[in-house]
Amino acid sequence: MPQSTPYVRRRPLAPPGPVAPPRPLVPPRLFALAVLFGALLLSLLVAPPAAADDGPGAPAGWTARPAGGGSTGQDARPYSYLEGSPGTVLQDRLSVTNPARTPLTVRLRGDGRAGPWFRFAADTVTVPARTRADVPFALTVPRDAVPGGVAGEILTVGGGEERRVPVRVRVGGPTLAALTVEDVEVSGRAIRYALVNRGNAPLRPRLAVHAEGVFGMLLDRQARPLTLELAPGRRVELTEPWPDAPALDSVTVRLRVTADGGARDEATASAAYVPVAPVTGAGLLALGVLAVLGARAYRRRIRRGRTGTGAAAATTPAPGPDGQPDRESRPLETAGAES
Repeated sequence: MPQSTPYVRRRPLAPPGPVAPPRPLVPPRLFALAVLFGALLLSLLVAPPAAADDGPGAPAGWTARPAGGGSTGQDARPYSYLEGSPGTVLQDRLSVTNPARTPLTVRLRGDGRAGPWFRFAADTVTVPARTRADVPFALTVPRDAVPGGVAGEILTVGGGEERRVPVRVRVGGPTLAALTVEDVEVSGRAIRYALVNRGNAPLRPRLAVHAEGVFGMLLDRQARPLTLELAPGRRVELTEPWPDAPALDSVTVRLRVTADGGARDEATASAAYVPVAPVTGAGLLALGVLAVLGARAYRRRIRRGRTGTGAAAATTPAPGPDGQPDRESRPLETAGAES
């Protein structure tokens, strides 16, 4: 007898419901940030430096300075220093650096007091891209140059910009200190004058002022340093205030200037101080008197002219019937009659 299969009660399956989506391994926000970061890193790696290419325009960032002495670093010379006696030719070099990808063309010329002394092999120089060029130049000291210090500059112009390279020249020879005071003028409450450095050394002048009037000393200012430095050959016009100038006096002003090295000079000027109001009143009074006298003289002249005209009319004989004046009758003379 076959064995019977045990009865198993099966429960009905539940109807299918919504299936939940699987959870992602990386959060969406974190994934987006990672994508942005990767794109930024890739752009930095493939993009060239901004300053490496100036495009078709003029190169930027070029420099001009004295050559040698670490001309491109911190030890670069601040200026070019040359020294020689009158008539000598001095030489040096100028370094022009072009860091751009396009050539740079610069023009060269001298400037300042020593500007006419400069000479260049070529006034225009083209520097290739990413290249430094050393440009030689010469400076000829004139034979009549005054010994002492002379300042100048090398002006370089390129790409719409300019660079200036200072040049200091020391002309050999003895140092001469000479100072003059000129064109002294006393005007109102001020004393005007001019100082001229006639030597070849810079001077710091000192000034003393004295003024004397009819009755004695009016102004006595001892020597004091002026707040200026006179370069060789320089002329400067100054004014010395005199707030307590006299109202009525005849004065003589004396200026005395000195400087180191034995430089000294002095000059004088005279002026008359007269009150304006009294002089104006006296002048008007004199003009009034002259006007009165002139009027009287004019009236007398008119009267005399009228009197002379009347007398002439009384003595002139009347014309006769034929239009001719009658003969003047004169008495017979005692000696005989006039036929």
